[in-house]
Amino acid sequence: MKTLAERIKVARQHAQLTQKALAHQVGVEQPVISQLETGKNLQSAHLPKIAHVCGVSAIWLSDAIGPMLPGGSLPAANANVTNTAQPDMTFRYPVISWVAAGAWAEAVEPFPPGFSDRYEMSEYDAKGPAFWLEVKGDSMTSPVGQSIAEGTLILVDTEADAQHGKLVIAKLADSNEATFKKLVEDGGRRFLKPLNPAYPTQMCAGDCRIIGVVVRALMKL
Repeated sequence: MKTLAERIKVARQHAQLTQKALAHQVGVEQPVISQLETGKNLQSAHLPKIAHVCGVSAIWLSDAIGPMLPGGSLPAANANVTNTAQPDMTFRYPVISWVAAGAWAEAVEPFPPGFSDRYEMSEYDAKGPAFWLEVKGDSMTSPVGQSIAEGTLILVDTEADAQHGKLVIAKLADSNEATFKKLVEDGGRRFLKPLNPAYPTQMCAGDCRIIGVVVRALMKL
């Protein structure tokens, strides 16, 4: 049977999180996670939050009872985190609000405590911190060609290369929220173009900041 320290490490690896990333989401300092994984710290108060963030069973994590995954059949004694199961759904990213996305450019800490209560999976391995947003409105709904409908979940990689033609999340100086548009470069200037021709194109200049590039879209049926 795995020790508590070993189960914590297994849970973190299952969620594809570094010790620092897990610490941010749990609301503790990175050394706390390190101490938990080496058995130097056995504070049970952190275990429910760790289980929630990592997507594992809380009773498995705390007491090694039942399967590692909620509703799963994998016994703790045979837990394997080599990612042989579900290889196409490996990485967990938080779903956040458009206001939180807009504040991303000014955020000192990208994953503060309580950052998100909801996570979605993707096979995409982000280059940097990443998050999901739920599309609002129809400005990116086009009658022809590429179209992103309202309600679609889009995955944003904050360190992907923002190039001409990419769909991006940007923050305009006169708005508290982020905006979702297509990045267009013309004559050395940058513009944010909606896919819906009924909406105007905006210039991305001055305090306009590109927060990240949209790398995946998850349509609701």
